[in-house]
Amino acid sequence: MSDYYTAKVIDHFNNPRNIGSLEDANVVVQAGDPGCGDALVFFIKIEDDIIHDIKFLIKGCGAAIATSSIATELVMGKTLEEVLTLDDNKIAAALDGLPEEKMHCSNMAASALHAAVHQYRATIAGETPPIG
Repeated sequence: MSDYYTAKVIDHFNNPRNIGSLEDANVVVQAGDPGCGDALVFFIKIEDDIIHDIKFLIKGCGAAIATSSIATELVMGKTLEEVLTLDDNKIAAALDGLPEEKMHCSNMAASALHAAVHQYRATIAGETPPIG
């Protein structure tokens, strides 16, 4: 495994940061990749357009766990505009790289975070009226 993944990927897989759920989350988003069976849920507490807390639950491979873990560290304390600049390449770079066939894992995490920002802005922040 160490020939395939970087030391940071292995560390985040073995010791994921911010795992669990948040009782006071004001945004919950789900993402997944049906092709490989990965399923991710982010629980996020946003206040004043800043990520104040974030946790995740995941069912997936080592790369999916590692990318979700590092993504939580990358966005903690960041503004929503900063979160929107995070992409799959930045997540992979924070892990010192991912094999090409595992880049979909970093894309899943980035896409879920972008969806969380849009959901927050559309509902909590009231920028877009809710559907209903």
